[in-house]
Amino acid sequence: MRTIDLRGQKLSPAAMLAAVPRAAQARAEALETAARIVDDVRGRGEDALREQAERFDRVTDHAIRVPAEHIAEALASVDPVVRAALEEAILRVRQGSAAQVPASRTTAIGPGAQIVQRWQPVTRAGVYIPGGKAPLASSVVMNVVPAQVAGVTSIALASPPQPDGRVHPTILAAAGLLGISEVYAIGGAGAIGALAWGVAAIGLDPVDVVSGPGNNYVASAKRAVAGVVGTDSEAGATEILIVADAVADARLIAADLVSQAEHDEQASAVLVTDDPALAERVAAEVEQIAAGTKHSERVGVSLAGPQSAIVLVDDRAMATSFSNAYAPEHLELHLSDAEAAASAFTSAGAVFVGDQTPVSLGDYMAGSNHVLPTGGQARYAPGLGAYTFLRPQQVISYDHAALAAVRAGVVALANAEVLPAHGEAIEARFQGAAGGATTL
Repeated sequence: MRTIDLRGQKLSPAAMLAAVPRAAQARAEALETAARIVDDVRGRGEDALREQAERFDRVTDHAIRVPAEHIAEALASVDPVVRAALEEAILRVRQGSAAQVPASRTTAIGPGAQIVQRWQPVTRAGVYIPGGKAPLASSVVMNVVPAQVAGVTSIALASPPQPDGRVHPTILAAAGLLGISEVYAIGGAGAIGALAWGVAAIGLDPVDVVSGPGNNYVASAKRAVAGVVGTDSEAGATEILIVADAVADARLIAADLVSQAEHDEQASAVLVTDDPALAERVAAEVEQIAAGTKHSERVGVSLAGPQSAIVLVDDRAMATSFSNAYAPEHLELHLSDAEAAASAFTSAGAVFVGDQTPVSLGDYMAGSNHVLPTGGQARYAPGLGAYTFLRPQQVISYDHAALAAVRAGVVALANAEVLPAHGEAIEARFQGAAGGATTL
């Protein structure tokens, strides 16, 4: 891992952003490629999907719409220990998601005048589940459970075909546990395009919201379909940023950095510390752990990339500023006062407080959601939750007397804006007999 030394520098917010390690070129290339793939699916439907499956997944003539028996077989044959873990994760994520559904609220503006704030679920959701380098069965839970908690009644799931042409059996088993029967063997950016635009030839109707993690191509495809459908944040190649002080355990930090680098060659792993001795210990531990892990080659590429680094800062304040500028997907605080310090770290997809709360916990069993914004979007975008599938609506109800109380004001503003018909629509209700309750 390279070292970025920011000590002794007084960085403006813009300079701090510029110092953040990113693989900018990779993201730019992904956006251009993903847009072409999505457009191809929109124009050519199933033919485009089959060509993409052959090109990217090395699969031909497979069943794109997964037969029900494949799901049943996967559910019947899943390892009982894995099934129990999935069931526990479902329970925990369901509990965590339930807190994200706001209650309906009525506000009385005045006598006879009220606004009801309600939250309506979308009709149909499409969820994408990665299955290439890692078959993320846990992502089935993270996507489907919040949609179900929100009240979505129609959910389509897409995941890449494996070499045998089928969706990975653990992913199918997770879908079966959640009662999802509409599953498609489609991968990458093409899956996002198919969910957004629909593919009539395979019975796939367009969805209202697309969610799910993936690589930078999947994240870029969401940008390409934005405006056609709603999307969650662009949850691209994973990121971990760890802020640590002198008392931190270098071995645990290194293990957590490697755990996220394992996902993808484009994954980002960053340590920020004001202790050079800790930085040296972590670098040595990372080298040792990375060499012995199963996906050492993938991890090595990730850690050597421009998106990964050890960042040296002067003090806690500078570490906090750097972290908030980076706005990581996952933020770990390995600090002597982690609980007290957490409130200062305002920009992160999820914050993991203390060295006994690793990102791996959030990936599976914490009850939080692991579909989180990447690429700095945590400065303004949330992670996936039940709210992703909800639309706030205001229902306005005034009776005749309540309308009369604001009649003059509405007419005055309408005339000031040179929109007289707006005022005339109000006056029409006061010509002849008074009306009853009216919804505007």
